[in-house]
Amino acid sequence: MHNIKRIMAKQFNRRSFLKNSLLATGGIILIPNFISCSNDDDISDQILIPENLNQSNFDFGVASFDPTQSQVIIWTRYSTENANATLVWQISTESSFNTLVRSGEVTTDSSRDFTIAVEVQDLQADQKLYYRFINLNDQTVSPIGETITLPTGSVNQVKLGVTSCANYAAGLFNVYNAMANSDIDIVVHLGDYIYEYGENEYGTNQYTETLGRTHNPTHEIITLDDYRTRYKQYRSDENLMLLHQKKPFISVWDDHEITNDTYVNGAENHQEDEGSFEARKQSALQAYSEYLPAMTNDISIIYRSFQIGDLANLIMLDTRLVGRDKQLSITDYFDASGNFDAATYQQEWLDPNRTMLGTTQKNWLLGEVSGNTAEWQVLGQQVLMGKMMVPAELLNALGTIIAEISATGSASDASMAAFQQQLAELVQLKVRVLNNDPTLTPQELARIQTVLPYNLDAWDGYPTEREIILEAFAGKKLVVLAGDTHNAWSSQIVSNSGNVTATEFATSSVSSPGFDTYLGSEPAFVSAFQDAITILIDDLNYFDSAQRGYMQVTFAPGSATSNWIFVDTVFSDSFSAQTGQTITA
Repeated sequence: MHNIKRIMAKQFNRRSFLKNSLLATGGIILIPNFISCSNDDDISDQILIPENLNQSNFDFGVASFDPTQSQVIIWTRYSTENANATLVWQISTESSFNTLVRSGEVTTDSSRDFTIAVEVQDLQADQKLYYRFINLNDQTVSPIGETITLPTGSVNQVKLGVTSCANYAAGLFNVYNAMANSDIDIVVHLGDYIYEYGENEYGTNQYTETLGRTHNPTHEIITLDDYRTRYKQYRSDENLMLLHQKKPFISVWDDHEITNDTYVNGAENHQEDEGSFEARKQSALQAYSEYLPAMTNDISIIYRSFQIGDLANLIMLDTRLVGRDKQLSITDYFDASGNFDAATYQQEWLDPNRTMLGTTQKNWLLGEVSGNTAEWQVLGQQVLMGKMMVPAELLNALGTIIAEISATGSASDASMAAFQQQLAELVQLKVRVLNNDPTLTPQELARIQTVLPYNLDAWDGYPTEREIILEAFAGKKLVVLAGDTHNAWSSQIVSNSGNVTATEFATSSVSSPGFDTYLGSEPAFVSAFQDAITILIDDLNYFDSAQRGYMQVTFAPGSATSNWIFVDTVFSDSFSAQTGQTITA
């Protein structure tokens, strides 16, 4: 017979169910988080915790999310053939759990895919906490998770691990392992936590099958069951499980949590024969809320903020789904003869009503900024905000190469040679421009001065709203965090008025391929390409086109420093991580 240790536990009060459901047409909609307030806990019951529990059925480990100065969300999923599962949860300042800070009990079932997310409120600030889940009926216990609450008052330092773009088929999640074993305080995940593609689609490479990284399900995900299955596949990855166990996450979605190049009512990668986009979106958001819970009572609203003492105000935005107008496409402005309709493009590109955030979120953001006195204002958001204006002819040449690779699997030698020659010529011309060379001809100047946005899916496609956002930070120290591109960047962003200068730190990917997919990874060319792009794009200070990694961004009084950490491979369990670049704002 098992030895029994008697622990006084604060039982999760069934009255709290009313806080976790909304009456809606057609029935009850469950809100993803169970709420536990200290004054709601019922301490009249005693829970007997067996010793020598086994760790079966917690197949996806544990995780924590959205730490604040007084609360944190703790998460797990329980694998069972039963209709439901009742779990005890415990939080302690000790990994031994001899003294409990809080505890309770909650029941989950198939309506939430047997996940549990408990939003534990009324905690003390600036604590290191341990948590676990126990199934008394099965006598099983989860791994022990580690998390924190945020500090108040004067704060000397916080380290954010910034990451995005983890394609399961593209390689191993060694980056997540490096983050788990680092000294970062919080993981800031900027989206593309999963990818929607099916077998042999984007991200698949020669290592996918041998590494056992084929996507499950093998088809493109569309239904709620599809999205849940894909999340379970990603969360079964040992490196990701370790990172979730060791560090709290603050997350936002990008497009691939739904489908490629999503906007408010559609997406590039959603076709009519795939059914209703709205139904697909709602399925995607439900699965997201089950596996990546956030402090929200509306699973369609992900924007929120976190106050890290007097040091930093971290504002997490939704630049993808809640308000974004459909992206412009530069190809729509060329006629059948290849002539570019610059006037129409300019008018639509600069349309003052064009929005990425939507009115409600934009107004919320402006309010968050106006009264906040933290030293550092930090925008955690998905896409590049830096102004990436590139010579038009270079974009056309790059487009040719990508089209050839998409059609045949590789670019022709002639196209690659022409691209490299063009790149060299443009760099020489730009250097002459920077040196005020009086011998430059009008034709040569036009090659440099005729520029187009590198990526209309990023803030370059919404320039008027970008200016409104930048001006809101006048007089404040602003750092912008970005992901999405699979490459590492850093820019100085200067508002058109010159009143605001922000520093952007953009992370590389966990495994998703970067420019190296199209241009190759030969070291000499990669180095030349990176140098060329940095010269050609004004205000761009750093660019890495070929490495997978994350950013360690350290905020302290008077400084904000990003270290770009790269792994040397995503195709082997044996890897090393090193700092590739350091920039201080």
